[in-house]
Amino acid sequence: MKQIQTTIEIDATPDEVWGVLVDFDSHADWNPFFSSIEGSPVVGQQIKIRARKPDGSPGMGFTPTILDVQPGSLLRWKGKLLVNGIFDGEHVFELAALAGGRTRLDHGEVFTGILIPLMGKVLKGTEAGFNAFNSALADEVASRREADCQ
Repeated sequence: MKQIQTTIEIDATPDEVWGVLVDFDSHADWNPFFSSIEGSPVVGQQIKIRARKPDGSPGMGFTPTILDVQPGSLLRWKGKLLVNGIFDGEHVFELAALAGGRTRLDHGEVFTGILIPLMGKVLKGTEAGFNAFNSALADEVASRREADCQ
């Protein structure tokens, strides 16, 4: 098992952050880690995700299944490589309200499967991608907030 966990504080409410997070159609415009997400955040639904390499070129595609949706606080999905047990990942976004209308985003993934020992370089890049995602999400929330105020 390998776990990646990242955290960022965002100057917006959990509902504002949630609105950007689950606006899957817009991810191509702002998300440096996922170039596209197709589908809806509905438990049991399979979504299609295309990753983006650090240089911006298209990366691997995968089709995780949504496991849990709690609007404004939790989005969780699980993907796998071919079949369960080879290389599985359970991805989690948890939002928590902080004082002053701010939000803490805990963004992580737990990887399991027989290929974990061989995936060190990929997983290191994944952590950097999560951090880039978090920063871009915060920027997109701020941008939308600013646009709403004008």
